[in-house]
Amino acid sequence: MNPTNAVRDNYYIGVDVGTGSARAAILTVRGQIVASATHDTKTWRSHKNASIFEQSTADIWGKITACVKEVLHQSNVPPHHVMGIGFTATCSLAVVDMDGQSVSVGEEEGIGANGDRNIILWADHRAEKEANLINSTGSDVLKFVGGTMSLEMEIPKILWLKKHMPADKFARCQFFDLPDYLTYKATASPARSNCSLVCKTSYVPPGVTEVSNGFDRSFLSQIGLGEFASDTTRIGGTSNIAEGQPTGGVVLTAGLPVGRGLTKQAAHDLGLMEGTPVGSGVIDAYAGWIGTIAARHHTGDAENAELSGHPSIQESTQRLAAVAGTSTCHLAQSVDGVFVPGVWGPYKNAVFPGPLPELRPGHSLLYKLIEFVISSHPAYATVQERARQEGTNVYSILAEELQRLRKEASKNGFEESLTGLTKDIHMYPDFHGNRSPLADPRMRGSITGLSLDSSLADLALRFNVTLEAIALQTRQIVDQMNSHGHSIKSIYMSGSQAKNIPLMQLIADVCSVPVVLPHSPSAAVVVGAAMLGRYAAEVTGIHAKDVAGEDLFQNQAKVDEVSHSEKERLWEIMVEMTQAGRRIEPAASPRDKRLLEAKYQIFLESITLQRKWRETMEQAGSSN
Repeated sequence: MNPTNAVRDNYYIGVDVGTGSARAAILTVRGQIVASATHDTKTWRSHKNASIFEQSTADIWGKITACVKEVLHQSNVPPHHVMGIGFTATCSLAVVDMDGQSVSVGEEEGIGANGDRNIILWADHRAEKEANLINSTGSDVLKFVGGTMSLEMEIPKILWLKKHMPADKFARCQFFDLPDYLTYKATASPARSNCSLVCKTSYVPPGVTEVSNGFDRSFLSQIGLGEFASDTTRIGGTSNIAEGQPTGGVVLTAGLPVGRGLTKQAAHDLGLMEGTPVGSGVIDAYAGWIGTIAARHHTGDAENAELSGHPSIQESTQRLAAVAGTSTCHLAQSVDGVFVPGVWGPYKNAVFPGPLPELRPGHSLLYKLIEFVISSHPAYATVQERARQEGTNVYSILAEELQRLRKEASKNGFEESLTGLTKDIHMYPDFHGNRSPLADPRMRGSITGLSLDSSLADLALRFNVTLEAIALQTRQIVDQMNSHGHSIKSIYMSGSQAKNIPLMQLIADVCSVPVVLPHSPSAAVVVGAAMLGRYAAEVTGIHAKDVAGEDLFQNQAKVDEVSHSEKERLWEIMVEMTQAGRRIEPAASPRDKRLLEAKYQIFLESITLQRKWRETMEQAGSSN
């Protein structure tokens, strides 16, 4: 494929649906953002059950169309110059009937009834019992999710719906990971993405093991989803059937064109041209990986500093991507599949075909943790009012207060550090359970070293110790991965938290590796989505002539052929469209290194202690 075919007037749109908003951006062939727009989406909670988080595909699609039309208007780019569009979204479960109409997932509208609230958000924890049942099977499927399937994944949620929905209505439901729903809505094609299926739906691609051929028939039957063992049409992919032909539709690697591009209705909704190529979607964390991991960086602070060399796809195996938004997901590749206890993966074909499978550990609800620690403190109202008066934000006020405390503690030639300020305060950050590397949703947060202090100074110290805890848990993940065969030498950050420079420096110091920040930290995910749109356009341009107006992929064999032949082009698009970033080197003083190492040991001890206390209380509360 010749990249010079991409001319100056070609543009690509990326769409990113996060936990609380939808965003669209229009990019040039070199990755420059010409325009972007964001609209908040709705999330419904239950006053009866704090584990419930629900959303609506109708609401999300409406916000997407508004965003796309807005960026077209802002940029003055004609629709016929938009050559491709890519979608990414959270790994939430969308439920529709066989005609694509929304099916309610909550009690408020009636489970199984027609209703707007048809998404179980990724953060929803209603399926704990179902996840426990699945994990009790000991199935070989579980080794691809670190040995324990999270209740945030789709199979436990689908099982929960089967138990709570009338059988006749459940039998008429289709189940999509949200990125796949968006490409289905855009193209009317039932094709699914490898990314969503392998990462969230217990799909094991053919060839991963001697017997794998998609969904494991015995596993589905064992957990109570036997209807999908012989026909996977409603969940996608193929099933591991001993006799006859596998059922289900085609499964695409990242960015391959879906169906025949935008339908007439979707094109009208978005203000684009019918047939515009649509790239097979990925989960938002993977779009962040796509949008950052190929980045080059300046080798000095000056604007004209030399750029690092052109990266190869093999170099990505030593780069850990951390997509830090509402939650943080960490992704890495390896030449051979590396199994890490408590860490999801390896996932074959999640982005690229063949080897180089991805792993996906992470912090759950990272942003909510920081927000909770700040907003629950007695001094929160005070800091809010001060921020309002000074025309700034809460985080800037807290940073100023930390510097004031640091200077106050620096005496007689001794310069105190922020780490020194909080050396006697310790936090364990899993307030919403542990996604990895413990894979324990029952873990809870804790803070030790508190005093009878409700001042702004105390709030600033708690804020700093929260950042420390996030950095310490990042090291735990890196250590776990490296001890099982990875060789992580740098961390590539993206997402809103990548703007938090003190946190980025802490991560570099605690993990003893450089942190690379993208050119636009909060845009990396939507940039990754746009790259998928470009890849779909280029693959369509090369291969569409072979099918004369039909779907490019009539069977899985053709998918696999094109996916392998064009793999290197996706990487080159990533390199071409990722703008140069900034590199933060570890800079802890010898004293801070000792303090952070001591804090890390206390962090690990707190896990053991919490589990011991839990066991003690369970034994004490037992009826026996």
